[in-house]
Amino acid sequence: MNDAIYRVRLAEDDDDFILGLAPRLAGVPLPAWRKRAECINGIRRDLAQQLDEQPANSFVFVAEDADGKPVGFIHLQKTQDYFNGHANCHIANLAVAAAHEGRGAGTALLAHAETWAREHRCALLTLAVFPGNERARALYEAAGYGTDLLRLAKPVR
Repeated sequence: MNDAIYRVRLAEDDDDFILGLAPRLAGVPLPAWRKRAECINGIRRDLAQQLDEQPANSFVFVAEDADGKPVGFIHLQKTQDYFNGHANCHIANLAVAAAHEGRGAGTALLAHAETWAREHRCALLTLAVFPGNERARALYEAAGYGTDLLRLAKPVR
């Protein structure tokens, strides 16, 4: 990782580059029952809705390099803890352009999420990651994330 400086700002409805990063989120080994095209289309559909409607408790942030070029994004959602009712913050998506991978943009976005979660009095900062996404899992673990719940799935069709 280098020591590049990134500016993180709230996304605007015309930040279409975000939709172009959807394939990065499904560009890892997926569970056998997941189809890559379906994942990408679902992610794009959800992100487009977030950008267009800007629903309450849903926030998309963009990381820009020193030249103001967008290099990644993070989508945060304020949630309520199932067990104790406390406010939590969930990272719904985080993606960095391939050309900027390993340069600190993901770390900058995670740091922004942590600061944002503290400012919004969240007890936990949560996320989900495909088991085969080893690079992202290593980033999250290095940032202090640990297993809280383990989600298992079984196709029933």
